[in-house]
Amino acid sequence: MKLKESLDKKRFVVTSEIQAPIDEEPEALIKRLEMVRGRVDGVAVPELEIEGVVGDSIKACNLLKQNRFEPIYQTTTRDKSRPHLQKDLLLAHEAGVENVLTFTEDYRITGDSLQEMMFFHVDAGKLASVLEHMREGYTVDGKELPSKAEFVLGSGVESGWGKNVPDLEMKEMEEMTKIGTGYFLTTPVFDLARFEKFMNQAKTFGIPVIAEVMILRTAGMAQFLNRHFKSGLIPDWVIKKLAKAPDRQKASLEIFADTVEGLKDLCQGVHIITIGGEEKLKLYLDAAKLR
Repeated sequence: MKLKESLDKKRFVVTSEIQAPIDEEPEALIKRLEMVRGRVDGVAVPELEIEGVVGDSIKACNLLKQNRFEPIYQTTTRDKSRPHLQKDLLLAHEAGVENVLTFTEDYRITGDSLQEMMFFHVDAGKLASVLEHMREGYTVDGKELPSKAEFVLGSGVESGWGKNVPDLEMKEMEEMTKIGTGYFLTTPVFDLARFEKFMNQAKTFGIPVIAEVMILRTAGMAQFLNRHFKSGLIPDWVIKKLAKAPDRQKASLEIFADTVEGLKDLCQGVHIITIGGEEKLKLYLDAAKLR
């Protein structure tokens, strides 16, 4: 079943993501995902650059499609011109990709400053313009395309605010709703009570919300993410449970399953971040009773 069909039927959606291969054979990536074929509604491939080496996310999406996975091309818009964004989306369309996940900033909106407001409006308008032209079968400079292109659009949003969602974020979600987003994808969720408060605000848009859930295998991994990614991202109780558990994998599975169980009553799906552990994804799907 395609992602759009799952969303339309209000199924509890399950998606995940991978990195485009840089230093390994693409077939190795597919082998790690084989055990979850048919159990996930989509697999996102973010644009990736490591020390100047860029992974081919479009090629990875095409590889996923050839191997009976539903690819999701993940991109940002802030540092791309309209022609650049259009070029990438056309390449995705030519590769048979039907799903696009976008972030209007490098990560997410985090404030209400005038500068951020300007960036947001530029990005939202730019994305809307490119998508509208492609749906009509034209480039942004008026040239006719071989075929019309339409995507299931996902939009990244910050969910850590709880009930105190900044005006800018609400405006962002409103504008992305007007553009035609098919779902909102949140930042990682650990605090279900706070997320419920966020959902009380987000549900006013009538758009499905998919919550990110991280697979944390060790306390060291959680501490690393707090130091180098975002301070306070992983709550202390999660780190302590992983650190003190005699069976770390069991503790990791319990944290994941409990989080997913709580989310089933709050939103329409989960986006699972494996942090390089694709081969263990099946264990976590089993623990959370996901398909």
